Amino acid sequence: EKRFVHSLICVISASSGRFWRSNGEQAGLDLACGIAPMNTRIVGGEDAPPGSWPWQVSLQRFGSHVCGGSLINREWVMSAAHCFSSTARWMISLGRENLEGRNPNEVSRNVSRIILHPGYDRRRNDNDIALLRLSSPVTFTDYIRPVCLAASESVFNNGTDSWVTGWGAFKEGGESMFLPFPGTLQEVEVPVLGNRQCNCLNGVGRITDNMICAGVLAGGKDSCQGDSGGPMVSKQGSTWVQSGIVSFGFGCARPNLPGVYSRVSRFQQWINSHIRSDKPGFVQFNSTGPDVDSLYTCPGLPPPVTMTTPTKSPTTRPSALTPSTPPPTVSSAECKYNDGKTCCMNVIKESVVPEIELDVDSIIENYILSLVFFVILCFSMWNCSYEHQDSWR
Repeated sequence: EKRFVHSLICVISASSGRFWRSNGEQAGLDLACGIAPMNTRIVGGEDAPPGSWPWQVSLQRFGSHVCGGSLINREWVMSAAHCFSSTARWMISLGRENLEGRNPNEVSRNVSRIILHPGYDRRRNDNDIALLRLSSPVTFTDYIRPVCLAASESVFNNGTDSWVTGWGAFKEGGESMFLPFPGTLQEVEVPVLGNRQCNCLNGVGRITDNMICAGVLAGGKDSCQGDSGGPMVSKQGSTWVQSGIVSFGFGCARPNLPGVYSRVSRFQQWINSHIRSDKPGFVQFNSTGPDVDSLYTCPGLPPPVTMTTPTKSPTTRPSALTPSTPPPTVSSAECKYNDGKTCCMNVIKESVVPEIELDVDSIIENYILSLVFFVILCFSMWNCSYEHQDSWR
């Protein structure tokens, strides 16, 4: 099953090592997501030490590794939709370190249910996310624990450090490039790359808001075939938060072709709609510093959407202006006439309040004509009613 390149960035807002589930219930220390007691890594690395990424799982068919995934609570795993051309005979291996040889901390479960996102587009790789329910809940250990998920309002700026893990190929080139015995879980550190720049590099229009990119522009670091569905995470304090799901890319670790991941924060509502109890832990990510990606452009890329704060109109207005009162500042809901007086006017509709000159003689003449017409009308109605009075009720 081919796995593609992707990337993601994350930032967490958490305090004092305490975290709250999306339903408001505080997660106890034994249930807290994103905690990896065995992970002491700070930078770099290839082989991941046992227990470094306790949410990493291997999705297997007929005893062979096909895709990666991440444990998000005691009985649900999250992965990529493109992994499941078939939904039969899947098994999930948790707590696993090697694809071959001894795995003393491994626990296995069958898959009882697979849910693909209804908006998954295989052609565009959009909404590339799936949920898998285990045949029975697992018990958390130092080697089997859930990851926290990026909440819906999370912001991921360019350059955020992220880690991608999996048992995929160590270089582009097919099955011969897969990991040598014993096939130890791999880890790689990559920075997030903004969606605008990623769109320009991968082809304008290919990257949607449901995706996030990561990679080194010089090449050499990336996910590859066999990593699909695995997690991309970022750390704040002692907590790891998943920002992306390995989805696709052009080749592996090629220069100027970052990997593309499903953006986890876009799917919080969908995930919660299928997991009714023991909700996954969602954490708000907030990147610091300016978003330099908003300034990136290339031919064919639409201009960035800029958010402006509308001018608020005052709740009350003065009834009149005295000579000592300066005229108010013109706003989006006000205009000024040349005489210095103010008027309320909707400038969006570009309406104009016309000046009216009063002619007293014309008013009197019109009043007399109207009165004569009214008298004639009343007389006609009375005469009609007299002639046809037996037809009324």
